[in-house]
Amino acid sequence: MFSLIPGRTAGRSRSSAIAVAALGTIVALATPAGLAHAATSDTAPVAARSTGASTAATAAKAAAPAAWAAGTRAYLVITAPGGTAAVAGSVATKGGSVFATYDAIGVIVAHSTSASFASSMRTVPGVQQVGATRTSDVPADAYDPALPADPPQSTTTLTESNRWDMTQIKADQAWAVTTGSASVKVGVLDTGVDDRHQDIAPNFNAADSASCAYGKADTRAGAWRDVDTHGTHVAGTIAAAKNGKGVIGVAPGVRISSVRIAEPGSTLFFAENTICGFIWAGDHGFKVTNNSYYTDPWQFNCPDNLDQAAIIEGVRRAQEYAEGKGSLQVAAAGNSNYDLANKTTDTASPNDSTPVTRTITNACIDIPTELPGVVTVAAQGNGGAKASYSNFGNGVIDVAAPGGDGSSGVYSTLPGGKYGNMNGTSMASPHVAGVAALIASVNPSFTPAQIRDQLGVQATDRACPSDTRCKGTATKNGFFGEGAVDALKAVGGSTPPPGKYFENLTDVAVPDNTTVESPITVSGVTGNAPATLKVGVDVKHTYIGDLKVDLVAPDGSVYTLHNRTGSGTDNIAQTYTVNASSEVANGVWKLRVNDNASQDTGKIDAWNLTF
Repeated sequence: MFSLIPGRTAGRSRSSAIAVAALGTIVALATPAGLAHAATSDTAPVAARSTGASTAATAAKAAAPAAWAAGTRAYLVITAPGGTAAVAGSVATKGGSVFATYDAIGVIVAHSTSASFASSMRTVPGVQQVGATRTSDVPADAYDPALPADPPQSTTTLTESNRWDMTQIKADQAWAVTTGSASVKVGVLDTGVDDRHQDIAPNFNAADSASCAYGKADTRAGAWRDVDTHGTHVAGTIAAAKNGKGVIGVAPGVRISSVRIAEPGSTLFFAENTICGFIWAGDHGFKVTNNSYYTDPWQFNCPDNLDQAAIIEGVRRAQEYAEGKGSLQVAAAGNSNYDLANKTTDTASPNDSTPVTRTITNACIDIPTELPGVVTVAAQGNGGAKASYSNFGNGVIDVAAPGGDGSSGVYSTLPGGKYGNMNGTSMASPHVAGVAALIASVNPSFTPAQIRDQLGVQATDRACPSDTRCKGTATKNGFFGEGAVDALKAVGGSTPPPGKYFENLTDVAVPDNTTVESPITVSGVTGNAPATLKVGVDVKHTYIGDLKVDLVAPDGSVYTLHNRTGSGTDNIAQTYTVNASSEVANGVWKLRVNDNASQDTGKIDAWNLTF
């Protein structure tokens, strides 16, 4: 599984003019009483540092560690809940300083340049565990964080359509029941969110957004913004507004809050950041959080390592705190095609310095996704098969959802008013978070445990394919857990019985400035086609703004499905609904694709009809 590291992503575009708008495939994972009670050397969240900053904020800044120094490392000092004050004074005597304190869960985030700090603190009465959270220095930015960029916004001519990922989980049908309640708050714990994006702004909740980078809440306006693209993409999948443009999220009526837990530059998610994020989620009433990352720098944290044991305990307590406050955590399973139920080696850790190969066992866990109470999500491709990269594991995976695979990516929002495709369990997890938000919308009294149970109950069973790595039963196995999430069933809707299905999988090349057709012969259907004829289209093409796509009925009638929209977007992978009730069903139907320009070519990969 990969943490989100820019060097591990890749994009391509038709030209520099559309480089951001037409991102190519990205595999990516592809955080009152109890709120951070501060010790005397650190207190409140970082507040506004412009003219007019409050006295309390100024005092908080003055009380923070005086200055950054090379060699500064971060540590979790763990006590009994409510017991941090008794040991906080020892931090300085052992060569450290208190950076943040979470007394409700008994966690101090301490900084020190002393190599003996952890071992010295472990001798202090009342200290239960101490562990370094990173193998690299804390950035100087931690002491005076810069605000993320506020990108200029582009408008879009894209109109909303039922994309393959939404139809696969029946979100488009669920919206007839509910689009979600504005009283349901979903936290995106990620690289940040572009709150000014045209598809996110209508549902964005700035009052409950913050940055938790470095392990302390920064509540300045804009601190929550994206330092990459990942978090904005995730947010759009959960709750992009149903406003007639761009894309629609799974739960377009709920509210989105951004808690940035990735640090700028590295875009790594360290334990103290995740702890801060979970505490924030609990104290700010998030019904659901999405966690499309693993806690850096260790892909797996092992309890026989003193540092990693402290990380496990600190993050576990924070998750338990959030759940106790009514928040369900949903997390990505990871992108290494790794069996999480049979761990043997870790070759990716630590990822903030020099990774080494180490032998591990199942006692070593990926956090937060393997923590108790967290919903672990595997990824599916277009059509429902396990995504090639998705981690798996019998007894580990809870449910599955669309994450994209190959050229069929998940299309969502990007900073600056833009849109693009990404693949990853990072993209699967927000689909589940969105379904969980819909469940919470129609069942406002549900606890996190009840929402978690309902996610399993409503999931559509998917049996193991002919792959010996998939262990378990048809109703619960290592590839899909309890099945693929179904948004319609999750909100109490019902699916009409499917009609007869016909498919053509033969590739048909689409050259420049050419019209091609792919036929399907329909037989055995009585009478006319339905008013809700489903036309599934999978066209691979590097510039769909060149394309006109029509369904041609047996009598020659033409139904336009796509007409040169989408600009520089790659590929058409979606299901269209056509009122073909005036057409006799039986006969030869054709998918006609007309390329109207030079330079970009493609193919009809597959298409289907459901009567």
